[in-house]
Amino acid sequence: MELHNIHAVDGSVTKKYRKGRGIGSGNGKTAGKGHKGQNARSGGHTRLGFEGGQMPLFRRLPKRGFYHNQKVRYATVDVTSLNVFKDGEEVTPTKLIEKGLIKKELDGVKILGNGELKVALTVVAHKFSKSAVTSIEKAKGTVKVI
Repeated sequence: MELHNIHAVDGSVTKKYRKGRGIGSGNGKTAGKGHKGQNARSGGHTRLGFEGGQMPLFRRLPKRGFYHNQKVRYATVDVTSLNVFKDGEEVTPTKLIEKGLIKKELDGVKILGNGELKVALTVVAHKFSKSAVTSIEKAKGTVKVI
């Protein structure tokens, strides 16, 4: 194979479709829009979800759930995942993001007590579960609430 022999596979490249360029193009005069009517006009189309005045589907279906816009959402981290850090290190939300344990801080970071901690750490977070505090202190670490 050489560069001057390379060509596109048949049917992979199609000619640009040009509407309203004369009768000979096969798509002249009305440019594929038919005769008259709303959709033959410029800008003549309905909005997304419009069903001709009938009650649209998204309004006919019942609404479910509730989004509380003042709810505090915490990024959660299990105690076992803190074993990644070295002994005596201070663990902060920014260090958790750097290590990839959380993506975002959200409204705060909460440490949960799932698993066992094997290194003594100073953990700095917004909230701690009771079991997390006991497992951190059991590993001779300290807890600081921001």
